[in-house]
Amino acid sequence: MKTSKAKAISKPKKNSVPKKAVRSKKVSTSKSEPREAEIREKAKEIYHQRIAHGEYGTPLDDWFKAEDLLKGSKKNK
Repeated sequence: MKTSKAKAISKPKKNSVPKKAVRSKKVSTSKSEPREAEIREKAKEIYHQRIAHGEYGTPLDDWFKAEDLLKGSKKNK
């Protein structure tokens, strides 16, 4: 008589593809943030131009416009 050995049923193998390592990307800007002294000088320039043209504004407006211009923002053209 033959004895039969039962084969163990195994689960199908998953594809053994290695997972990609997740690396955090470092976000860098081509322009660095303007320094306070640079903003101050640009704000003075804007202030003098504004006064020469008789336009209304405040020194704070000049400061924000200077920041935007130095950061490369086209918001306040």
